[in-house]
Amino acid sequence: MNLKIVTWALALSAASLYLLCIGYGLVNPAGGHMREFLSIILPGFEWLTPIGFAIGLAKIFLYGALIGLVYVPIHNVLQSRFGN
Repeated sequence: MNLKIVTWALALSAASLYLLCIGYGLVNPAGGHMREFLSIILPGFEWLTPIGFAIGLAKIFLYGALIGLVYVPIHNVLQSRFGN
């Protein structure tokens, strides 16, 4: 697996899902689920403030990138040892 491609793909996917969560929270404000969920997983996130939105987007992007940076080397090592 290509480290750069997978890392970017996961980071952009995480950012896209973050935007979908924000959108869902705006469309369905009565539940308040997205506000609470994002506050738990993204410390520093504040609902409907520009700074909170930017912090949340940056953190979720970096979390996605971190997953790629950890996953790909592990996958490649296991593939070289146990793959055909």
